[in-house]
Amino acid sequence: MDPTIVAVIGLVLMSALMLLGMPIAFTMLAAGLVGNAYLLSIPAATHLAATNVWEQFSSYGLSVIPLFVLMGQFAYRAGTTERLYNAAYTWVGRMPGGLAATTIAASAGFSAICGSNSATTATMGTIAMPEMRRYGYDPALSTGAIAVGGTLGVVIPPSVVLIVIAVQTEQSLLRLFLAAVVPGLILTALFLLTIVSMCMRNPGLGPLGPRTTWREKLVALSGVVEALLLFSLVIGGLYLGWFTPTEAGAAGAFGALAIGLVQRSLSFKGIVQSIIESVRISAMVVLLITGAVLFGRFLTVSRLPFELAEWAAALPVQPFVILLVVLGIYIIGGMLMDALGFLVVTIPIFFPLGVALGYDPVWYTVILTIVTTMGAVTPPVGVNVFIVHGLAPDIPIHTIFRGVMYFMVSYAVCVVLMWVFPATVLALPNWMLGAG
Repeated sequence: MDPTIVAVIGLVLMSALMLLGMPIAFTMLAAGLVGNAYLLSIPAATHLAATNVWEQFSSYGLSVIPLFVLMGQFAYRAGTTERLYNAAYTWVGRMPGGLAATTIAASAGFSAICGSNSATTATMGTIAMPEMRRYGYDPALSTGAIAVGGTLGVVIPPSVVLIVIAVQTEQSLLRLFLAAVVPGLILTALFLLTIVSMCMRNPGLGPLGPRTTWREKLVALSGVVEALLLFSLVIGGLYLGWFTPTEAGAAGAFGALAIGLVQRSLSFKGIVQSIIESVRISAMVVLLITGAVLFGRFLTVSRLPFELAEWAAALPVQPFVILLVVLGIYIIGGMLMDALGFLVVTIPIFFPLGVALGYDPVWYTVILTIVTTMGAVTPPVGVNVFIVHGLAPDIPIHTIFRGVMYFMVSYAVCVVLMWVFPATVLALPNWMLGAG
């Protein structure tokens, strides 16, 4: 049988297993193992699987993941998130929809030390939901703001998704981090603009908060200092060459721990819980990467990505038409799967295609990441929406999805700006690191 057909059959079977509820990592491992056994041989397939598993679980480069996750866990349990939220509320609480705007601003701040959309959503939801209830905020707006604010955890560095893609595609992690900063800020600003414009038209959606003095505003900035220090330590240390990515993660985790201990806001129980949760999340991510690598080897042997790239490059249409189709696939895929899981599965297929079409790998990676994050808040399987529903079970799912729809234009505008003005992605890394 033609290897390309074998690859297509493998993709179909893998999709079927996912629909049946099998974990994504195991579906990729199964498809990769069986596919390699068919195209090569059973001994070669088992040897390849054993080698890949060993390489991934013993990889020094992957140690960056648990360290960045641990930094976010320490910061959360040390109360950094609550201080961020209070600082944001002091500054933007008086604007229309101030609490919802506060949630977005605090989510952006926490994303800079967390790197996970689900963790950002759950953390900010726990703090913001009771406050917005107390002030009589519209349920759709309040839950929608929490859900979309969580997606910033995938975009704003240090994003676990960008770390995984950097490992998969052998790109510079620092370049990807820097490339995602401006798009993340643009998306944050567009979310805030959406909230303000909605609440100006209908003040009942989000009542104004109390006035605060400039003295109170300046005092509240102390709640931002911790997050800013951690972000500067990690990204600044990487840029100045003080740290490798793994060392930057270790420095960030140690910094978050030190802040918690100095302020006496991080207990021994909190430290233990942080470590346990970090191990759980990291094991899941590393297993995903292992499955993706084995599945990627199967696709490489089958030559499907290369055949697809050659076919697309030869089509009598402009490259942007093909990119539109790819983005559509990512939007749909993001609706059905977690952003990290879907990107890990599809990068081996669509990354070579984007490079073959002449798109800058860094720009292409960031735009795919942002488009996929939309899926985390869109039906039928918007992961962040279900997290918010778990925090507020009395609010119907359809109400939360309705609130999320308010922000879809923001995602679209952000993607269009990145497409029309690639410098929004590439200017910062090219300026700081030189052209890639």
